[in-house]
Amino acid sequence: MRLARRPSRAPPETIVALIDVVFFLLVFFMLIGRMDATAPFDVTPPVAVTGADMPSGGMTVSVSAKGALALDGLAVTLSQLDTRVAQALAEAPQTLIRINANSAVELRHVLPLLRQIEELGAQEIALVVTPEQHDANR
Repeated sequence: MRLARRPSRAPPETIVALIDVVFFLLVFFMLIGRMDATAPFDVTPPVAVTGADMPSGGMTVSVSAKGALALDGLAVTLSQLDTRVAQALAEAPQTLIRINANSAVELRHVLPLLRQIEELGAQEIALVVTPEQHDANR
């Protein structure tokens, strides 16, 4: 008895080569392309300076961990702060305003305060920071 042979099929096209090309292109564009958003102009970030002595004079605005305000050691409301800072800046526009914020305060309490003081006409605003403590045993 003779069995009929099955008709031969053409070998299936492999897509392994196509997958290799796609991964090669992916890696190429990841290495060449920039993943961050860039500004349409040059941006040079400021240089932070810590450990320098704070100039004397001026006013100190303190912000508690919960957002309460004090001006030169006396508790004030936001409207009182605006009034007193505006008066001081009217008399001496070069008055230094120091912002002494608790390290646990949320940024949402500090940034609007900075903007308000700047809108009042302050030309010099300094953020008070604590310098990093270096271990003497290292």
